[in-house]
Amino acid sequence: DLYEGRDFSLEGPIDDYVQSDQDPEDVPYQPRAKMKLACATDRAKNFEEVALGFDEETAVAEAKRCLSCASCSECMECVRACKADAIDHSMLAKIHEVRVGSVILAPGFDEFIPTIKSEYGYGRFKNVVTSIQFERILSASGPYKGHIKRPGDGKHPRKIAWIQCVGSRDEQVGRPYCSSVCCMYATKEAVIAKEHAPDVEPTIFFMDMRSYGKEFDKYIERAEKEIGVRFIRSRVAKIDEDPETGNLWIKYETEDGKLEKEEFEMVVLSVGFEPSVTAKKLAETFGIELDEFGFAKTAPFRPMETSRDGVYVIGAFAAPKDIPETVAQASGGAALASSVIADARGTEITERELPPEIDVKGQPPRIGVFVCHCGINIAGVVDVKAVVEYAKTLPNVVYAEDNLYTCSQDTQERIKEKIKEYKLNRVVVASCTPRTHEPLFQQTIREAGLNKFLFNMANIRDQDSWVHRDSPQDATEKAKDLVRMAVAKATLLEPLQIEQIPVTKRALIIGGGIAGMEAAVLMGKQGFETYLIERSDKLGGNALYLRHPIEGIPGNPTVAEHIEFLTKELEKLDNVRVYLSTEIEDIEGYVGNYKTTIKTPDGRETLEHGVVIVTTGAKQYEPKQGEYGWGMSEKVITMRDLDMKLAEGEIKVEDGETFAFIQCVGSRNDEHPYCSRVCCTKAVEEAVYIKSKNPKARVVVFYRDIRTYGYAELIYRKAREMGTLFIRFDPEKPPEVTIGDDGKPKIKAWDILLGAYFEMPFDWVVLNTGIVPDRENNEKLSKMLKVPLTADGFFLEAHMKLRPVDFATDGVFLAGLAHSPKNVEESIAQAQAAVSRACTILSKDYVEAAGTTAEVNEFTCVGCGTCVSVCAYSAIELVEKKVMGKVKVVASVNPALCKGCGACAAACRSNSIDLKGFTNDEVVEEVEAISWEVF
Repeated sequence: DLYEGRDFSLEGPIDDYVQSDQDPEDVPYQPRAKMKLACATDRAKNFEEVALGFDEETAVAEAKRCLSCASCSECMECVRACKADAIDHSMLAKIHEVRVGSVILAPGFDEFIPTIKSEYGYGRFKNVVTSIQFERILSASGPYKGHIKRPGDGKHPRKIAWIQCVGSRDEQVGRPYCSSVCCMYATKEAVIAKEHAPDVEPTIFFMDMRSYGKEFDKYIERAEKEIGVRFIRSRVAKIDEDPETGNLWIKYETEDGKLEKEEFEMVVLSVGFEPSVTAKKLAETFGIELDEFGFAKTAPFRPMETSRDGVYVIGAFAAPKDIPETVAQASGGAALASSVIADARGTEITERELPPEIDVKGQPPRIGVFVCHCGINIAGVVDVKAVVEYAKTLPNVVYAEDNLYTCSQDTQERIKEKIKEYKLNRVVVASCTPRTHEPLFQQTIREAGLNKFLFNMANIRDQDSWVHRDSPQDATEKAKDLVRMAVAKATLLEPLQIEQIPVTKRALIIGGGIAGMEAAVLMGKQGFETYLIERSDKLGGNALYLRHPIEGIPGNPTVAEHIEFLTKELEKLDNVRVYLSTEIEDIEGYVGNYKTTIKTPDGRETLEHGVVIVTTGAKQYEPKQGEYGWGMSEKVITMRDLDMKLAEGEIKVEDGETFAFIQCVGSRNDEHPYCSRVCCTKAVEEAVYIKSKNPKARVVVFYRDIRTYGYAELIYRKAREMGTLFIRFDPEKPPEVTIGDDGKPKIKAWDILLGAYFEMPFDWVVLNTGIVPDRENNEKLSKMLKVPLTADGFFLEAHMKLRPVDFATDGVFLAGLAHSPKNVEESIAQAQAAVSRACTILSKDYVEAAGTTAEVNEFTCVGCGTCVSVCAYSAIELVEKKVMGKVKVVASVNPALCKGCGACAAACRSNSIDLKGFTNDEVVEEVEAISWEVF
């Protein structure tokens, strides 16, 4: 009876389709739950069902019992439940064999399951969830459609606590490393929870706030001061549940030693990273080594190279890391993998065949409108069905429908089907932001035979449902307005053509530090001619000052040794030319076609190249006179000075000298509000080195937060075990350095636990100074390349997560300290990522200019030059042309440089410039459409 009444049919015996790795003998027998029946007396009084059904708890338990069956019973319930029609019961496993020259492994990670942390009650207390589960609760496609509810009873929780470092920094559970991302994702979840429900009172319990990334500290400050997230520095000891309310009591100790107990309605455990369950099997399959924790083992200064040549690892499989670093490693891994097979580039490419474009010239507009639910992001506020019905009434609309997710693959196929079925020649999608999804929809209609510019988008999420969450009726009316405007513009859309620009297959790398050297070596191995420009008389940059072994352990390799290795690699490459003591005077051109004028010791030279990689580095912060005793004694030095003096024997730790390290000098203050990222790790490495040389040496670290993220946490742990003393200070009461009569420095500091000042003498006070941008040179270079800087003076990437090494200006990339403070291995990964991104241009014979570029009407242009002055991309110049038999000065647009911003069209006094895809007529049509309901 499995098939009775089903419309599903199988070919062949059912055994061919039942796939299961589980042995039925391994599943303990559980009897079917008995369903309660109405008593005979009640049955005689009515015609209601005899079977009363299961309560929720029994139903869930019965479902779990059923799902534990060792094989599929082909009931087809999953097929009916899947709205995307993604389940195919006839599909069988297939084995494919492919020949490759290199391999990239990216199996990701698993989150720590906190059941073994019994003190937190996970699995016992229903309102204790993991951060991953809370992420799903916040999601529009989650169990509560984006509404914040607690699992225990479905009630909306007001007081929510986040507990950090669950499954991280915890040797008892075998995970002593830091998972790197938990502080930031917990803060993000708290902020989003507050945005979803303003009555939520979020509290985060943490040990050290590790907001070490670019702009991260600003986000934490905003969360605390503007959003209202409460941060408590404490490691929670225990959670208890109130059995009557389901609320949770958290016991914790404050910094000043007081014991507190506080009630919360929900607790989120910020769980850490652990290796994927498939990691061990994957490692065995590919013959690579794993480290002691089960992550892929990599060599020093080779963050993506495994123990086997040709096999590379990216992302969290190598060690815990955040999204920007993971994305950078994805590009870097691609560059490494392609470098070993560079000779085979282009030999096995199959060009995508697109249908010829449909000629829509002379055809009346036939518009299709597709309105997205976006889960509940839109449909939770906007009446999507009503918007669709309204769209059907608009002029030239011949078809309209709603979709659960218009960006999904099945909906893309459906759009192509409807284009053919209804002979659509223009398409409008009402969904989210064009910034992320417009290219997808444009590609979809192109695959259906339409010019990709016959597409328009109405943003009814960011510009409507998200900002009018509390006014669904008004939001629905606004959605109709936005769709009406989009349709009005779509009526006038015309096909646009893309111009192809030849590519000069050479690269220019600016900056010869470790990032620049890595980029040059890898670019050379890709087979492209490369120019490496360094303004000083030697390569290496800041890395030249890093003389001590990594992790502070004598015998380990040093950064200086790696610089020597890179220098030798550059000498082997005939296609890499290094320029020392060289300044860049001018850069002109555009993606694929740049010309750079350099001034060398031998004179000026012009270089032609297709891409630019910026690896100009940064500088050490120079303390001000008197800052922490700077300039008052030769015994007050910087961490860089200490590194050099120890390496050269000027300071001998064997003599039993004492050291004080003061952290965050020139970082996390009003002048430089960011974290310099590397200082904490450097401090613990130096402490380990000193204690390794002389276990009796005294090392005291004065810190605000110890930010030894990732595996650097292991060095921090080692430093503590070796006897290094760590004393936290409040930025409002920083340590004070004075010089005694004997010439030795003394430190007066506030002890938070004791609530009193204390004073200690030292032989050396070491200021761990931060990383600051080279503002003067950065500003000069940013103007040449037409790329932006951050408020702090570092270069600003196109997108922090999605394009971490790209600039918004095509053909220009960045890596290393020019981007932001980072450690050596992160700089190397970014350098390799920048090479990968640059190769996406250099590996082509031509690049395509955007179709939405400015166009000049030479008949009416008066050559005033206003457009030239307002163009931020130097895409317009005045030229002499023969127009209507006369020579006149007119504006000329370089489509390769034009970004379609429209500034020139807005500024033109004679209305002689229009922006293709956003013409005056199209914009006016939108304005008139929005005016329908007004006048």
